[in-house]
Amino acid sequence: MNSELKPVMEGIFDAGASPRLIGAICSKCNQKFFPKPMVCPHCLGEVEDVKLSPEGKLYTYAVLRTKAPYGLPQPYAVGWVDLEDDGLRIFSLLDPEKISELDFGKQVTLRVGAIGVDNNGQPCLRYYFTTKKKGCD
Repeated sequence: MNSELKPVMEGIFDAGASPRLIGAICSKCNQKFFPKPMVCPHCLGEVEDVKLSPEGKLYTYAVLRTKAPYGLPQPYAVGWVDLEDDGLRIFSLLDPEKISELDFGKQVTLRVGAIGVDNNGQPCLRYYFTTKKKGCD
């Protein structure tokens, strides 16, 4: 991973050796969120940053074969990932190199890498989920 690249959006992931999404937890009702809201939409309590699980299960996905936005490769895939340890279902880009391995219910792992460009046309880091093989990762 190129440490000189900036994230597509500040504050939504930690791109360290073990990447993690940065969500929020409500200090009042303990509900978790991603991305982080300004206040808890359930009880209006204050929220604090929390690192979310890097492991999940692919709930559903779509492979898009149209012209990709933001310099994403063609085709590209997006899907809903269940972060079961956190009780969240999040929308995410999926590994463009492993589209053929996608399947409903498949275990996936968070990665951060240089994919596409930002609003200014500059290469940037994005989070995405990649398929997890049994006994690996």
